[in-house]
Amino acid sequence: MSKFARIALIAGLGAMTAACGGGGLLNRDRPDEFAVQRQAPLVVPPDFNLVPPQPGAPRPSEGSAASQTLEALFGGPQARSSVETSMLERAGAAAPGIRSAVGDPATATVAKGSVTRDIIAAPEGDGASAAAVIPG
Repeated sequence: MSKFARIALIAGLGAMTAACGGGGLLNRDRPDEFAVQRQAPLVVPPDFNLVPPQPGAPRPSEGSAASQTLEALFGGPQARSSVETSMLERAGAAAPGIRSAVGDPATATVAKGSVTRDIIAAPEGDGASAAAVIPG
């Protein structure tokens, strides 16, 4: 083999090896393969008098991946039982500003003790250093 052929072979092998690394000059943005959602199959609508969809509107035959997961796991919305309906009727409607009043420091609450106060006042963390302590 000539000297030129050896150099060309080494340069070619080096370029192919560099292409496998994914870094450097050949690095480019790629789509996230786990964020891809399957498209629903096309179906013929039963009503041919439909209006065209609005540009950018979500397709009505499919939902988000989260709603499809909930549908698969729990089977969609279910009718309320008589006990649940009775309980909701007895509870009545909530006051319109209840969510604002709950977080207000002037709202009167029941004292639950120092443990609950310590839990609520604890800084948020990732739980990596969490430990359970059983007083004895």
